[in-house]
Amino acid sequence: MIRIIFPLIVSIATLFAGAAVAQGVQLADDAPDSYTVVKGDTLWGISGRFLKQPWRWPEVWRFNRDQIRNPHLIYPGQVILLDRSGPWLTVGRRVGVRDEKLFPQVYTDSGHAVPSIPLHIIDPFLTQPLIVDQARLAGSATVIATDTSRVYTGTGDSVFAKNVREGVANWQIYRPTRPLEDPLTHEILGYEAQYLGSARVTEHGNPSTLEIVNANEEIGVGDLMMPTEPPTVFSYAPHAPEQAVEGRLVSIYRGVSETGRLNVVALSAGTQAGVERGHVLALYRNRGVAEYKDEDGRESFQLPEKRYGLVFVFRVFDKVSYGLVMETEGPVAIGDSVRKP
Repeated sequence: MIRIIFPLIVSIATLFAGAAVAQGVQLADDAPDSYTVVKGDTLWGISGRFLKQPWRWPEVWRFNRDQIRNPHLIYPGQVILLDRSGPWLTVGRRVGVRDEKLFPQVYTDSGHAVPSIPLHIIDPFLTQPLIVDQARLAGSATVIATDTSRVYTGTGDSVFAKNVREGVANWQIYRPTRPLEDPLTHEILGYEAQYLGSARVTEHGNPSTLEIVNANEEIGVGDLMMPTEPPTVFSYAPHAPEQAVEGRLVSIYRGVSETGRLNVVALSAGTQAGVERGHVLALYRNRGVAEYKDEDGRESFQLPEKRYGLVFVFRVFDKVSYGLVMETEGPVAIGDSVRKP
């Protein structure tokens, strides 16, 4: 399938402009003079070979004008060169390729441009419904009957639904599950959505008839639907928020209480808090309260938090965002804090 390598959002292009030395960027202790890109690399991982803070790679990569528009024009076989005077990282030509021109163009999936983070982990989360609030619940279409009165249906079966919007042919079917609650204020931020499958309208009406295109789970009466979102290409470079961000880790994918590196987590900060795709947030461990008793009595001490990791935000809703844990020292737990690094 042909894929267009989309240009990086213009708003972060200024990160690469200018000749000033990046402030505070430290080289890794064993940083090599060069590195040859291999299949499966990510820009974060490549940068980690050179920098102690790999998420700051946008500050030190010396891109030409074409690459500024799309820094994801890096492919296996290309050589990354380190200039320690900056430090600066420069993209060289691919090994064994002569007269290579680096500019945005059309590539097939076999091109394998190097992404910022592992896309195979976050791909399912980029278009499927993850969070629904009361407004979206109220506006969703609803399955009101199944063909031949079967309790549940699967791929190839027909269902009937109300409130199916005219002109929208493709729908995602979901089921709201547990609420996401802010651990401090106990505000309900939204409801996690269990993705059930997709359907295509075969006949608009009241109710409309739809065919189940694929089913991850059994689909039945009462399940909800929202229009299918168009596919996206995640091409956001890591950057810190401009303003302070305060949030908590409120959920871990698959419903566990602790997780680790390269796992998806939900945070209690979204667009209303100034969070956007590409933001890198620091993880802080809540170490709880210590009780101390001596001859003078009992005292309670709130232990200081410890910064222990980083999360890369890839999808944002009003009050919730989803991120991929990129670095961690120890387990990542629900209730831990996230802040501007």
